[in-house]
Amino acid sequence: MNNKMELLAPAGNLEKLKIAVTYGADAVYFGGEAFSLRAGAGNFTIEEMKEGIAFAHERGVKCYLTLNIFAHNGDIEPLKEYLAEIRDIGLDACLISDPGILFLVRSMLPDMEIHLSTQANMTNYMAGQFWHEQGVRRLVLARELSLKEIHEMRRQIPQDMELESFVHGAMCISYSGRCLLSSVMTGRDANRGLCAHPCRYSYALMEEKRPGEYFPVEEDIRGTYIMNSKDLCMIRHIPDLAEAGISSAKIEGRMKSIYYIAVVIHAYRQALDAYYADPEHWEFREEWFQELCKASHREFSTGFYFGPAGPETQNYQSSRYIKEYTFAGLVKDYDASSGTALVEQRNKVSLGEEVEVFGPDISFFTQKIEDMRDAETGELLESAPHAQQMLKIKMEQPVKPGYMLRKRV
Repeated sequence: MNNKMELLAPAGNLEKLKIAVTYGADAVYFGGEAFSLRAGAGNFTIEEMKEGIAFAHERGVKCYLTLNIFAHNGDIEPLKEYLAEIRDIGLDACLISDPGILFLVRSMLPDMEIHLSTQANMTNYMAGQFWHEQGVRRLVLARELSLKEIHEMRRQIPQDMELESFVHGAMCISYSGRCLLSSVMTGRDANRGLCAHPCRYSYALMEEKRPGEYFPVEEDIRGTYIMNSKDLCMIRHIPDLAEAGISSAKIEGRMKSIYYIAVVIHAYRQALDAYYADPEHWEFREEWFQELCKASHREFSTGFYFGPAGPETQNYQSSRYIKEYTFAGLVKDYDASSGTALVEQRNKVSLGEEVEVFGPDISFFTQKIEDMRDAETGELLESAPHAQQMLKIKMEQPVKPGYMLRKRV
């Protein structure tokens, strides 16, 4: 078992996988086109999985496939065919919540490492011992556990079993994500990868004999957000996570953008590296948190880690995201002789605007866009409003492919 906590990143598609690896993830998790609980993510074909696994393994990064739906009878035969296809593509582990799927994977892929998905509601060490006997070698813990409970679980389960825990991202209103609200309201089953996130909707009260007559449900003059959880953020508490015995720090967000993944992984990578460089003298640096805040987010809380989640973990003001920066462009290439970067535009950028440039091996630097041209024609541009337009931008400092440009909203 690795003594250093793994930084585990979401990868909703192949581009996101490569960004997560580039920005410092130790491992990535992703879904195929079926049998994953994030059907709305781009997800991976078999060929994309092969490419992504090769890219990650060349850089020493592990790859975990999510097979964490709760299967119905009609899923079993297609799943058997799917398992035969992925048998030899080089996966490092599968995340599973359904005992039937676990049984099937063990019989068809006997050498596959199995991680128990958070959907299995892993909350006590006796359950951990049970799953160990079923061949599971990592438990993805329920979000509802405290650090004290995690520490006790670590003490009570076999030493060759690892603990993985979410440390950053959206919190689900339902217990460990086991939600029926989406299925009832929209016909989209959250437990089969199709959650419509109705917990974020606005609600009113209607009496059955007065159809169309809506009464507001109000906690205050602004309305109500009774199911509006704050986002989880544990970057200030790296030592607590390590001391509790967590082996893998998991970032939520397979539906998030490459910009979000780059920002969040970059910040946690710096915090973790600083901790393991000198655990006894580790001090939190405020710039790590400030960096996190440059990605779209809700207000933050520490969830259940320090005790039961109370009113402080809910946002009673607004269900909107906080967005102070927007992703302007992705560096695809750089010509050192001219100091010019080839940039793929991701949001409108204009001549004279100030941008921040950041990358996996730097913090960031600020510059104005003084020279921006169409990459194909060489025409000097006043603005670049077209999605994924290829630009040539004069840079004040050297950059590398994978660096990103952002600007204040």
